[in-house]
Amino acid sequence: MLAMSEINCIKFLRNNKGLSISEIQRTLKINWRTAKKYADEDQIPEQKSPQKKGMMYEEKWGEIVSAWLFEDSKLKKKSRRTKKKIFHDLVELGFKGSYRTVCYFISE
Repeated sequence: MLAMSEINCIKFLRNNKGLSISEIQRTLKINWRTAKKYADEDQIPEQKSPQKKGMMYEEKWGEIVSAWLFEDSKLKKKSRRTKKKIFHDLVELGFKGSYRTVCYFISE
């Protein structure tokens, strides 16, 4: 399957530039059937985003960490919380996850 930018390019060449399927195929060096499929199709395929799951997304913990990170973004770099400090603050609130879970969430 082609990337969305390539699909949009095919549609642009067909609709706005008025190129034929064969000209699009030669220009982009793709299969003729692929060019026809995306040039004449009305709907553009939607990109699927993977569903986030886990305790950080399904429970309140992710919202708490996001709020802390937003507050800390306004502070000087030296005054911000570290990942370890965030983890210890969550544990005080009753967080049952691991340090690694917090690190993965913050890195996203």
